[in-house]
Amino acid sequence: MSDSVQTLDSVAEEGVRLATAARDVGLRLRLLGGVAVWCHCPSARTPPLARAYGDADFMGPAREGKRITAFMEEHGYEPDKMFNALHGASRLNYYDPARDRPVDVLLDRFVMAHELDLRDSVSADGLTVALADLLMTKLQVVSINEKDVRDLAALLVDHRFAGEDIDLARILDVTRNDWGLEHTMHRSLATLAQMVSGFALAPEQVQTVGDRVAELSAALDAGSKSTKWKMRARVGERVKWYEEPEEARA
Repeated sequence: MSDSVQTLDSVAEEGVRLATAARDVGLRLRLLGGVAVWCHCPSARTPPLARAYGDADFMGPAREGKRITAFMEEHGYEPDKMFNALHGASRLNYYDPARDRPVDVLLDRFVMAHELDLRDSVSADGLTVALADLLMTKLQVVSINEKDVRDLAALLVDHRFAGEDIDLARILDVTRNDWGLEHTMHRSLATLAQMVSGFALAPEQVQTVGDRVAELSAALDAGSKSTKWKMRARVGERVKWYEEPEEARA
Protein backbone atom coordinates (compact mmCIF):
# COMPACT_ATOMS: atom_id res chain seq x y z
CA MET A 1 0.00 0.00 0.00
CA SER A 2 1.23 3.44 -0.87
CA ASP A 3 1.91 5.61 2.19
CA SER A 4 1.54 8.79 0.15
CA VAL A 5 -2.08 8.26 -0.90
CA GLN A 6 -4.90 9.35 1.39
CA THR A 7 -8.38 8.05 0.74
CA LEU A 8 -11.34 10.43 1.01
CA ASP A 9 -13.87 10.43 3.81
CA SER A 10 -16.84 10.64 1.44
CA VAL A 11 -17.62 7.23 -0.05
CA ALA A 12 -19.01 8.82 -3.22
CA GLU A 13 -16.09 11.19 -3.71
CA GLU A 14 -13.64 8.37 -3.06
CA GLY A 15 -15.38 6.21 -5.63
CA VAL A 16 -15.10 8.97 -8.22
CA ARG A 17 -11.44 9.53 -7.27
CA LEU A 18 -10.65 5.89 -7.97
CA ALA A 19 -12.69 5.74 -11.17
CA THR A 20 -11.04 8.91 -12.49
CA ALA A 21 -7.54 7.71 -11.65
CA ALA A 22 -8.25 4.37 -13.33
CA ARG A 23 -9.59 6.05 -16.46
CA ASP A 24 -6.54 8.31 -16.61
CA VAL A 25 -4.18 5.32 -16.73
CA GLY A 26 -6.31 3.36 -19.20
CA LEU A 27 -7.72 0.86 -16.70
CA ARG A 28 -11.40 0.13 -17.30
CA LEU A 29 -12.50 0.17 -13.66
CA ARG A 30 -16.04 1.55 -13.72
CA LEU A 31 -18.37 2.45 -10.87
CA LEU A 32 -21.55 0.49 -10.17
CA GLY A 33 -24.36 0.89 -7.68
CA GLY A 34 -25.47 3.92 -5.75
CA VAL A 35 -22.19 5.79 -6.12
CA ALA A 36 -22.47 5.49 -9.91
CA VAL A 37 -25.97 6.97 -9.66
CA TRP A 38 -24.57 9.79 -7.48
CA CYS A 39 -21.90 10.41 -10.12
CA HIS A 40 -24.46 11.02 -12.89
CA CYS A 41 -27.52 12.36 -11.08
CA PRO A 42 -27.66 15.81 -9.45
CA SER A 43 -30.93 14.78 -7.79
CA ALA A 44 -29.10 11.99 -5.94
CA ARG A 45 -26.85 14.54 -4.24
CA THR A 46 -29.51 16.62 -2.51
CA PRO A 47 -32.70 15.88 -0.56
CA PRO A 48 -35.09 14.24 -0.91
CA LEU A 49 -33.29 11.56 -2.95
CA ALA A 50 -29.85 11.88 -1.33
CA ARG A 51 -28.84 8.86 0.75
CA ALA A 52 -25.82 7.41 2.54
CA TYR A 53 -23.46 4.99 0.82
CA GLY A 54 -21.73 2.20 2.70
CA ASP A 55 -19.11 1.49 0.05
CA ALA A 56 -18.29 1.87 -3.63
CA ASP A 57 -18.63 -1.02 -6.06
CA PHE A 58 -16.85 -1.38 -9.38
CA MET A 59 -16.89 -3.41 -12.57
CA GLY A 60 -13.55 -4.42 -14.07
CA PRO A 61 -12.13 -6.68 -16.79
CA ALA A 62 -11.27 -10.20 -15.59
CA ARG A 63 -8.18 -10.30 -17.77
CA GLU A 64 -6.72 -7.36 -15.81
CA GLY A 65 -7.11 -8.74 -12.30
CA LYS A 66 -3.43 -8.35 -11.43
CA ARG A 67 -3.37 -4.82 -12.75
CA ILE A 68 -6.49 -3.93 -10.75
CA THR A 69 -4.85 -5.23 -7.58
CA ALA A 70 -1.70 -3.21 -8.24
CA PHE A 71 -3.81 -0.11 -8.90
CA MET A 72 -5.83 -0.53 -5.70
CA GLU A 73 -2.67 -1.00 -3.63
CA GLU A 74 -1.21 2.16 -5.15
CA HIS A 75 -4.35 4.03 -4.08
CA GLY A 76 -4.42 3.01 -0.44
CA TYR A 77 -6.18 -0.36 -0.42
CA GLU A 78 -5.20 -3.80 0.80
CA PRO A 79 -6.37 -6.88 -1.13
CA ASP A 80 -8.30 -9.63 0.64
CA LYS A 81 -5.81 -12.27 -0.43
CA MET A 82 -7.79 -15.32 0.67
CA PHE A 83 -11.03 -14.14 -0.93
CA ASN A 84 -9.30 -13.05 -4.11
CA ALA A 85 -7.49 -16.38 -4.42
CA LEU A 86 -10.79 -18.24 -4.16
CA HIS A 87 -13.04 -15.95 -6.20
CA GLY A 88 -10.63 -13.93 -8.33
CA ALA A 89 -12.05 -15.18 -11.62
CA SER A 90 -15.29 -13.29 -11.00
CA ARG A 91 -14.79 -10.90 -8.09
CA LEU A 92 -12.10 -9.10 -6.10
CA ASN A 93 -12.31 -7.53 -2.65
CA TYR A 94 -10.16 -4.74 -1.20
CA TYR A 95 -10.08 -2.89 2.10
CA ASP A 96 -9.24 0.66 3.14
CA PRO A 97 -7.51 0.25 6.54
CA ALA A 98 -7.52 3.99 7.19
CA ARG A 99 -11.33 4.18 7.06
CA ASP A 100 -12.40 0.58 7.79
CA ARG A 101 -14.18 0.41 4.43
CA PRO A 102 -14.39 -2.26 1.70
CA VAL A 103 -14.38 -2.00 -2.07
CA ASP A 104 -15.86 -4.77 -4.21
CA VAL A 105 -14.86 -5.27 -7.85
CA LEU A 106 -17.00 -7.50 -10.05
CA LEU A 107 -15.27 -8.89 -13.10
CA ASP A 108 -16.89 -8.95 -16.55
CA ARG A 109 -20.39 -9.88 -15.37
CA PHE A 110 -22.87 -8.49 -12.88
CA VAL A 111 -24.44 -11.53 -11.21
CA MET A 112 -27.16 -10.98 -8.65
CA ALA A 113 -30.84 -11.91 -9.06
CA HIS A 114 -30.10 -11.82 -12.80
CA GLU A 115 -26.91 -11.74 -14.85
CA LEU A 116 -25.70 -8.93 -17.09
CA ASP A 117 -22.63 -9.05 -19.31
CA LEU A 118 -20.94 -5.69 -18.65
CA ARG A 119 -17.55 -6.29 -20.27
CA ASP A 120 -18.11 -3.54 -22.84
CA SER A 121 -20.28 -1.26 -20.72
CA VAL A 122 -18.90 2.21 -20.08
CA SER A 123 -20.46 5.66 -19.70
CA ALA A 124 -19.54 8.59 -21.93
CA ASP A 125 -17.23 10.02 -19.26
CA GLY A 126 -15.57 6.65 -18.65
CA LEU A 127 -16.30 6.66 -14.90
CA THR A 128 -19.20 4.22 -14.64
CA VAL A 129 -20.95 1.50 -16.55
CA ALA A 130 -23.34 2.80 -19.20
CA LEU A 131 -26.52 4.38 -17.85
CA ALA A 132 -28.76 1.75 -19.46
CA ASP A 133 -26.81 -0.98 -17.69
CA LEU A 134 -26.77 0.97 -14.44
CA LEU A 135 -30.55 1.25 -14.65
CA MET A 136 -30.88 -2.50 -15.29
CA THR A 137 -28.67 -3.38 -12.32
CA LYS A 138 -31.19 -1.54 -10.15
CA LEU A 139 -34.31 -2.86 -11.89
CA GLN A 140 -33.11 -6.48 -11.66
CA VAL A 141 -33.51 -6.49 -7.86
CA VAL A 142 -36.36 -8.87 -6.97
CA SER A 143 -36.74 -7.79 -3.33
CA ILE A 144 -36.30 -4.12 -4.12
CA ASN A 145 -35.80 -1.77 -1.17
CA GLU A 146 -36.07 1.96 -0.60
CA LYS A 147 -32.45 2.77 -1.47
CA ASP A 148 -32.82 1.03 -4.84
CA VAL A 149 -36.07 2.89 -5.51
CA ARG A 150 -34.43 6.21 -4.61
CA ASP A 151 -31.59 5.45 -7.04
CA LEU A 152 -34.08 4.53 -9.76
CA ALA A 153 -36.03 7.72 -9.16
CA ALA A 154 -32.84 9.79 -9.45
CA LEU A 155 -31.90 8.11 -12.72
CA LEU A 156 -35.33 8.76 -14.24
CA VAL A 157 -35.60 12.32 -12.90
CA ASP A 158 -32.28 13.30 -14.45
CA HIS A 159 -32.03 11.16 -17.60
CA ARG A 160 -34.20 10.42 -20.59
CA PHE A 161 -34.31 7.43 -22.89
CA ALA A 162 -31.96 8.30 -25.74
CA GLY A 163 -28.81 6.81 -27.18
CA GLU A 164 -26.55 9.41 -25.61
CA ASP A 165 -28.35 9.11 -22.26
CA ILE A 166 -30.18 5.91 -21.22
CA ASP A 167 -29.90 3.77 -24.35
CA LEU A 168 -33.29 2.09 -24.70
CA ALA A 169 -32.03 -0.08 -27.55
CA ARG A 170 -29.47 -1.64 -25.20
CA ILE A 171 -32.18 -2.51 -22.68
CA LEU A 172 -34.41 -4.07 -25.33
CA ASP A 173 -31.49 -6.03 -26.80
CA VAL A 174 -30.80 -7.61 -23.41
CA THR A 175 -34.39 -8.33 -22.41
CA ARG A 176 -35.51 -9.80 -25.76
CA ASN A 177 -33.75 -13.04 -24.77
CA ASP A 178 -34.44 -12.97 -21.03
CA TRP A 179 -38.05 -13.22 -19.87
CA GLY A 180 -36.98 -13.51 -16.23
CA LEU A 181 -35.05 -10.24 -16.26
CA GLU A 182 -37.82 -8.41 -18.09
CA HIS A 183 -40.40 -9.78 -15.65
CA THR A 184 -38.41 -8.56 -12.66
CA MET A 185 -37.92 -5.18 -14.32
CA HIS A 186 -41.69 -4.79 -14.77
CA ARG A 187 -42.18 -5.60 -11.09
CA SER A 188 -39.54 -3.07 -10.04
CA LEU A 189 -41.00 -0.38 -12.30
CA ALA A 190 -44.41 -0.96 -10.73
CA THR A 191 -42.91 -0.59 -7.26
CA LEU A 192 -41.15 2.62 -8.29
CA ALA A 193 -44.41 4.03 -9.65
CA GLN A 194 -46.13 3.25 -6.35
CA MET A 195 -43.40 4.66 -4.09
CA VAL A 196 -42.16 7.75 -5.91
CA SER A 197 -44.93 10.01 -4.64
CA GLY A 198 -43.77 9.34 -1.07
CA PHE A 199 -40.32 10.89 -1.54
CA ALA A 200 -41.42 14.55 -1.30
CA LEU A 201 -40.29 15.28 -4.85
CA ALA A 202 -41.62 18.26 -6.74
CA PRO A 203 -44.85 17.43 -8.61
CA GLU A 204 -43.11 17.84 -11.96
CA GLN A 205 -40.41 15.36 -10.89
CA VAL A 206 -43.03 12.80 -9.85
CA GLN A 207 -44.67 13.29 -13.24
CA THR A 208 -41.34 12.84 -15.04
CA VAL A 209 -40.65 9.58 -13.23
CA GLY A 210 -44.17 8.35 -13.94
CA ASP A 211 -43.89 9.22 -17.62
CA ARG A 212 -40.54 7.48 -17.97
CA VAL A 213 -41.73 4.39 -16.09
CA ALA A 214 -44.65 4.21 -18.52
CA GLU A 215 -42.34 4.77 -21.50
CA LEU A 216 -39.98 1.97 -20.49
CA SER A 217 -42.81 -0.43 -19.57
CA ALA A 218 -44.47 0.13 -22.95
CA ALA A 219 -41.18 -0.31 -24.81
CA LEU A 220 -40.50 -3.59 -22.99
CA ASP A 221 -43.97 -4.86 -23.87
CA ALA A 222 -43.61 -3.85 -27.52
CA GLY A 223 -40.03 -5.06 -27.99
CA SER A 224 -39.23 -8.07 -30.14
CA LYS A 225 -38.91 -11.37 -28.28
CA SER A 226 -36.75 -14.39 -29.03
CA THR A 227 -38.03 -17.95 -29.12
CA LYS A 228 -36.22 -18.52 -25.82
CA TRP A 229 -38.12 -15.60 -24.24
CA LYS A 230 -41.48 -16.87 -25.51
CA MET A 231 -40.90 -20.40 -24.26
CA ARG A 232 -39.92 -19.18 -20.79
CA ALA A 233 -42.89 -16.80 -20.69
CA ARG A 234 -45.25 -19.78 -21.01
CA VAL A 235 -43.89 -21.16 -17.75
CA GLY A 236 -44.15 -17.82 -15.95
CA GLU A 237 -43.81 -17.66 -12.17
CA ARG A 238 -44.57 -21.38 -11.78
CA VAL A 239 -40.81 -21.83 -11.89
CA LYS A 240 -38.44 -19.48 -10.06
CA TRP A 241 -37.12 -16.95 -12.55
CA TYR A 242 -34.26 -15.42 -10.55
CA GLU A 243 -31.27 -16.38 -8.42
CA GLU A 244 -30.84 -15.54 -4.75
CA PRO A 245 -28.06 -12.91 -4.54
CA GLU A 246 -25.25 -13.40 -2.04
CA GLU A 247 -25.78 -9.99 -0.46
CA ALA A 248 -27.41 -6.64 -1.06
CA ARG A 249 -25.39 -4.25 -3.18
CA ALA A 250 -24.78 -0.57 -2.44
